[in-house]
Amino acid sequence: MAISSPDSDLAQTTDEESAVSDATDAAEAEDTRWARDYVHDHLAHALVIGFFIVYPPLYSVLTGLPALDIGVGIVDPGAFFNAFLPATTFLIGMLFLGLFAMSFDFISGYTGYLSFGHAAFYGIGAYTIVLAANGQIPGIPGGTPFMLTMVLGGIIAIITALAIGAVSFRLTGVYFAMLTLGFAQVLYELIRNWGYVGSNPLEGPNHAGPTPEIGVPFVDSLSVGLGRLSGDSFTNVLGTGLDISATLTSYYAIGLIVVICYFAMQRIIHSPFGRVMIAIRENEERAEAVGYNVFWYKMGAFAMSAFFAAIAGALFAAYTGSASPDSTFYFLVTADALIVTIIGGIGTLAGPLFGSFLFEWLEDILSSQQGGLAPYLRETLPEGLLSVDVVGLTFLELINTLIDGRAPLYLGIVFVLFVLFVPNGLLGSVRDRLGGTVAKCLPAHLERYRR
Repeated sequence: MAISSPDSDLAQTTDEESAVSDATDAAEAEDTRWARDYVHDHLAHALVIGFFIVYPPLYSVLTGLPALDIGVGIVDPGAFFNAFLPATTFLIGMLFLGLFAMSFDFISGYTGYLSFGHAAFYGIGAYTIVLAANGQIPGIPGGTPFMLTMVLGGIIAIITALAIGAVSFRLTGVYFAMLTLGFAQVLYELIRNWGYVGSNPLEGPNHAGPTPEIGVPFVDSLSVGLGRLSGDSFTNVLGTGLDISATLTSYYAIGLIVVICYFAMQRIIHSPFGRVMIAIRENEERAEAVGYNVFWYKMGAFAMSAFFAAIAGALFAAYTGSASPDSTFYFLVTADALIVTIIGGIGTLAGPLFGSFLFEWLEDILSSQQGGLAPYLRETLPEGLLSVDVVGLTFLELINTLIDGRAPLYLGIVFVLFVLFVPNGLLGSVRDRLGGTVAKCLPAHLERYRR
């Protein structure tokens, strides 16, 4: 029987410890490399999210700049930025519309099936929130947390999408689009004439329950209330002297949900399921020929897009405190999503968010409210210039006619120009210029300039 010496045992132990140490170092190096690569690949996302985080305080600083007397006149930079930069309330509208448009792009841009009735799912999410808060959904108590009823609205939207898709996906092209529009119009007429939802169904019900909260259900310390007036506000945050209004709280809370939904949709698109979606868009017959059951893949994509559309509708109803047929179920709500998707870039997922930003920016600067371009020109330009006759009208009358409240007119012009000259949209054109997705190509371009 062989007897090992203490020296050989010690050497073996040392070798084992060295191997374990090397393995640990390799694992740590791999983790560090993974984290570095992840940050590198998502640099574009980080920059966009960072911009939307710092925008509200930056907007407050710029619009709060005092007027300056430069000798020949008064220059008011604060009023200028107030007229040309979108306010936080408009950005919240951008988040609702952006998430809804991304859900529309999820099915329409990645499978090629245009869902003209997508407003039905947006409306289901909105009405579920309001009716659940009012105790009008059987089995759902009136005080059920918003996060749970939001998911419930998404589940109802999934069931509805499966029912609509079971019929609509028997057709393709414009016939599919028209059939989904028909189903949505049926739901629209039903809701606007259904007395159960409110005393005046044409106006829609108001949220009469507790303030909706985003966070962990049943944990007040980890939740914040939504609403411009009823939401949570904070004073002297962390002793810094900074105050966060209810509007700003809602902006960040809703933005968090939108970011989570975006990354969830992106993860699905980059999964094997998403690859099949893209294959269906490119050549459905070939995808079916290689063995994929394209019908159920389309049904799954339609159901998931309906879920995220319902989340957008739920956020809208929670913030505004109401829901109406015309602001949720109406087919023009889908038209807005289609417009901003084409402007931002169909089949890009993030593009609709940029398109909605442009949409809300035009709405803001061309509004007749304080802070719009028309009020700024009326208050800033001298009286002599405003009274100048131009083609039979004074300059003031031209401002009132061509600018004041004319956002839909100019948005239509922008839409036509994009269709004619920028068919790939904002993000799609940037991708074409970079030679790939922004997330993949931007770091390499920045590194080249840094050198």
